[in-house]
Order: sequence, then C-alpha cells, then structure tokens
Amino acid sequence: MPGASQTKKSPSPRHVPQRTCIGCRMVKPKRELVRVVRVEDGGVEVDPTGKKSGRGTYLCKQRSCWEAALRKERLDRALKTKVAAECREGLASYAETLPQISEG
Repeated sequence: MPGASQTKKSPSPRHVPQRTCIGCRMVKPKRELVRVVRVEDGGVEVDPTGKKSGRGTYLCKQRSCWEAALRKERLDRALKTKVAAECREGLASYAETLPQISEG
C-alpha cells in the first residue's frame, strides 16, 4: 500500500506535569518545585519526594517565594489549615537554606 509508512507517527514528547508556585504564581514543571504537604496530624512539612499523602502545594526553590508564602499566609489558604507556629518555624529554617534569586 503506497503511503503506509507515512501513517506511522513519531513518538510524541513525554507529558511534563505543570504546577503553580504559590509564592510567585509562576507555572513551572513539577520537578522544579518543592512540595509542601499537610499531614494527617495537622502538621505541615516539606515533602522532598512529592509522594507523601495529604493536601499539598508547591513553591519554587528560592527563598523569596517561601518568605512571601509564609508572610502573606498563602500556605494557610492553599493547605486549608492554620499553619502552627512550630511548623512555620521549620519551613522558615528550610527556606534559609535556599538561594536568594529573583526571577521575574
């Protein structure tokens, strides 16, 4: 059959999941962001694997996004809970380890 070889499709590019950073509101590939999750006991923690169960949200790997999310209580809204002071301190100390980069 003429043209049969033309009907084969080349492999399509792999789908890359996109997520929005709650600090800067930029849409980026999921792997470039850090997931923060509300765990069953009501605590909030960083999820480096991105696989913990619980309600999650995403932040860029830069300090300014973390500071904005903590200061403006965006984490509280995204996770639908009041982030406890000790959890907030833990997240702030994690943010201190991140680079201070301004993208934008």
